[in-house]
Formats: sequence, structure tokens, C-alpha cells
Amino acid sequence: MHDVKNHRTFLKRTKYEDLHLEDLFIGNKVNIFSRQLVLLDYGDQYTARQLGSKKEKTLALIKPDAVSKAGEIIEIINKAGFTLTKLKMMTLSRKEATDFHIDHQSRPFLNELIQFITSGPIIAMEILRDDAVCEWKRLLGPANSGLARTDAPESIRALFGTDGIKNAAHGPDSFACAARVDSFSAEPLRKPLSFDGCGIFSCMDKAFLLQHFLTFGCFVRF
Repeated sequence: MHDVKNHRTFLKRTKYEDLHLEDLFIGNKVNIFSRQLVLLDYGDQYTARQLGSKKEKTLALIKPDAVSKAGEIIEIINKAGFTLTKLKMMTLSRKEATDFHIDHQSRPFLNELIQFITSGPIIAMEILRDDAVCEWKRLLGPANSGLARTDAPESIRALFGTDGIKNAAHGPDSFACAARVDSFSAEPLRKPLSFDGCGIFSCMDKAFLLQHFLTFGCFVRF
């Protein structure tokens, strides 16, 4: 293992007891001999074929128009096989929103998008499963909620969105974009959320919401 910054060898081939095969997926952070490493890509095609079906993480945002439906949306995410590993509720400043949507700088709808995304709190989550980026995009449905109701009526945007801007939730198109979850400083969850089977949080989670979610910008704790 070569340290690019310091131009020296950091680690030669050796056995490390605390590292397991299930830890090796794109986007994960591992600690090896007190150094934190982020797994960004596969070193060769053979490794990609062997580990490509393993778990990866992606960013899931619940937008201001759908925060009131967070319980139902998270339940859908859970039933789709995702594990919710980090979560934070916050309100973005205009600069934060502009920086996050840097890929849309030339789009005519940018100002409308920025105005909307900063109009209230959002929920930023890190979710994990096999092929997470593609599976989350599939679960979201088309960006335009009207089109989603026609082409993917069971998708999140079809169920909770209004149009192409107020479309309930967001998902990145690639792993590079998915890595932006770290920019929200989302807090790792100590246990999974629980539900009462009716699309809403259980009593314990309702109390948790009142105590933590409603203080916008705070970390979520259990």
C-alpha cells in the first residue's frame, strides 16, 4: 500500500485480524493500524468482478416537502433492503445548497431549486445495500413526479412528490456524488429505526423525533 501524499510505502502485504471481507465495499471507511482509509474504487477488473456485488453506500435526501412523511419514506427504504447507517436533520444555507448542487450550475431551474431546498429542513441519510446507488435511484423513480406516477407508480417520487422540483427525495447518479453524505456530518445510528406497521414511527421513535428531529440542525442520537 503506497502513501501518495508522503511518497512512501505505508503497508506491505500482511494479515490484519480486524479487517473482514464484508468490510470491503466501495465507500466504506476502514481503520488499518490506526489509519483511516476510504475505499474509493477497485484496483483492477478481477477485484471488481469478485467484490462488485458487495455492499455500497449512497446518499439519500428527504426534501422539505416530504419531511412530514419521513416515517413512511424510511419504512419504504427499509423494506427495499437498505440499512440506514447515518442520519441528520438540518436546514441548508443558500451557499451549502449551491455547493451541493454544483452539477446543476448551468441549469435554468437552479434558482428555483435552491430556493426550495433551503425553504425548510431536510433529512440527510447514508443508506447501505448491494448496488446501493442504482437501487436507490430505482426506488426514487423519475425526477418529475408526474412522470413517476405514470412510469413508476410505486416509487417514492410518485407517492410523495408534486413536480420536478418538489419531488420528495434526492439520490446521486454516481458513487462520487454519493460520497457527499460526508459533507452533512451525519451521525452514525446505534440501532435501526422501528415502525408500527402503519407507515409511521413507533411510540419510542415518536418521542425521539420530538426530542431531536424538531431541533433543526442537531445530530440524531439514540
